[in-house]
Amino acid sequence: MRADLTLVFIALIWGTTFVLIKRALNDVTPVLYLALRFTLAAALLALYFHKRIRLGFGRQEFWAGLRVGAVLMLGYILQTVGLQTTTPSKSAFLTGIYIVLVPFVNSLVYRTRPRLWEIAGVLTAGLGMGLLSMQGETLSIAKGDLLTIGCAVAFAVHIVLLGHWAPIVGFESLSLLQIAAAAAVACIAVPLVETPAIHWSPMVWSAILVGAVFATALAFVLQSWAQQNTTPARAAVLFSMEPVFAWIVSWTFEGEALTARAATGALLILGGVLLVELKPAASDAHP
Repeated sequence: MRADLTLVFIALIWGTTFVLIKRALNDVTPVLYLALRFTLAAALLALYFHKRIRLGFGRQEFWAGLRVGAVLMLGYILQTVGLQTTTPSKSAFLTGIYIVLVPFVNSLVYRTRPRLWEIAGVLTAGLGMGLLSMQGETLSIAKGDLLTIGCAVAFAVHIVLLGHWAPIVGFESLSLLQIAAAAAVACIAVPLVETPAIHWSPMVWSAILVGAVFATALAFVLQSWAQQNTTPARAAVLFSMEPVFAWIVSWTFEGEALTARAATGALLILGGVLLVELKPAASDAHP
């Protein structure tokens, strides 16, 4: 129960930061923002886990952290760049597609067949994704939507990798190493992906501090701990609350309202998530 409540709390943190980051991107380029955010988070975790650092890291721990962190940063780069040309609530809902993809990534890794309701869930969520992301009468998809869908794939791989490695190498090592690796990838990517620019406005400072302390350092330590005590599929369904929190915040502070078509799409995405995740959870609970 503590692990489940912890994951819901993480979803709340992530869901509430979409609007803040969206506003901050008016004054900072996206990959530079991620580099600053994750570098600060890595420094904070290094201070917090200084005793663990003195013990050193094994080869298995190092490579696990590097792989998990690189996939994590790939997802964040796609999401943050995409957020420039899509809305906070739509970004959150499209990111939520990773929740449905987790069982399929898990199936590829462990070579098991997806269940019938998992296939039905993906089809349902895919239809919802189309309704949510199609714009206007031309039914075009914004570049930001496509990038965010790519981010969902990366996040699905991340949650499966984290579920695999957290019980093996421990949450302290994995938390620190994955954030440090993600920060390194972001710093390398800055000159390759964009022309970095920043205006140090209060919004940028807030986004970096809140993003580093709460949405990165705290959130990923808690996630690494929680996923030692639950399955990737169960973690995924609890993270389905993230787009709901994001829409509430976006509606409250941005006045953003979903159209009937987009609302239908959002409901279908959540329906696909529930169809995929709740059925296996019920089956596991009642063998």
